[in-house]
Amino acid sequence: MTDDPKELRRADFPVLRALPTRWSDDDTYGHVNNVVHYLLFDTAVNGWLIEASGVDIRELPAIGLVVETSCRYFAELRFPETVTAGIALERLGTSSVAYRLALFGERGEQPAAVGRFVHVYVGRADRRPTPVPPEIRAALATLQR
Repeated sequence: MTDDPKELRRADFPVLRALPTRWSDDDTYGHVNNVVHYLLFDTAVNGWLIEASGVDIRELPAIGLVVETSCRYFAELRFPETVTAGIALERLGTSSVAYRLALFGERGEQPAAVGRFVHVYVGRADRRPTPVPPEIRAALATLQR
């Protein structure tokens, strides 16, 4: 994977998920509002985790809290585009996971946005750091290249 986020391509991501935009995603300037990019990242990661782990992640004894996000914008997305979200594993620790993400529009191979998303796993009841659940760790293994 390249260090320059503008050079990332769909092939750099082991998981690609199609996410339709909604009418309400566009802002007054006629493009998908910046906050929607974060919603797309969150939907892509958590939807994939549920499918790849085979469990409802909301019912695990440990939950992944988002402790860091970032996004760099390179091109506009617009309704009614279907966006492709790319998901890759940046780092897997004992209790944390860092994802590298990208959003691609329907046209072209260059990303419209590239982001980072970090989960720290904590106990559901005590909110103290805990190891990444085995179901999640097994799913994440499919992201490792």
